[in-house]
Parts: sequence; C-alpha cells; structure tokens
Amino acid sequence: MNQLTIRTRKAPCGLVVEVAGDLDHHSAPEIRTLLPTLVLDEGQQLLLDLGGITFCDSSGITVLLAARNHALTRGATIALAAVPDRVSRIFRIVGLDQVFPVHPTSQAAEAAWAPPAA
Repeated sequence: MNQLTIRTRKAPCGLVVEVAGDLDHHSAPEIRTLLPTLVLDEGQQLLLDLGGITFCDSSGITVLLAARNHALTRGATIALAAVPDRVSRIFRIVGLDQVFPVHPTSQAAEAAWAPPAA
C-alpha cells in the first residue's frame, strides 16, 4: 500500500490538486474531506493531477466524481492530468474518459483552459 499524498496549489486556471499513492477505500476520505475547503470561483478549473497515482479502486472513482460535483456546483470546470496508463485503462472501462477531460500533463491542461468570456 502506497501512502496517499495530496498537494494543492493555485494556478492561473484555478486550483491544481496533485495526488500520489493509492487512491482507495482507505485514502479516499482524505480527498472527500478536502473538497469542501477548495475555494473555486465561477469559471475557474479544478485540475486533478493524477501522475503519482499507483492504484485506484471504486472508492477512488467515487471521490473523483465527488470532486467533479464540487467543481460544477461552484460554476467551475474540472479536468484530469497525467493519468497513468494502468489507471487510465480502468477509467476507460468504467466510462470516466467520457466524463472528465483528460490531458497528458498539468501544463497541457493549464494551457488548454480558457478564462470565461466577460
């Protein structure tokens, strides 16, 4: 079991949450607890950088969907970045690739984000 680590940073697009380790039934509550503390303004993006994820089970998928709901209720968007191949395969099987925009890197995701038109 790989200990979950979470780092949050501000970016021009909004917030970037870097997640590393196992995202499973033991660690998913950490992210669920973090979500209400994430301040997102309308039009911003919540970017989840999953490049350090080593494992993701159904609890991890559920918490990713909770993050999506958190962003959408605040008028923000959400995107995933750097999803490892082994996790990306699971996401494709369950259809998450149809729910989340996915970018190869955080930098690509940040570059793809466009501020809302005034």
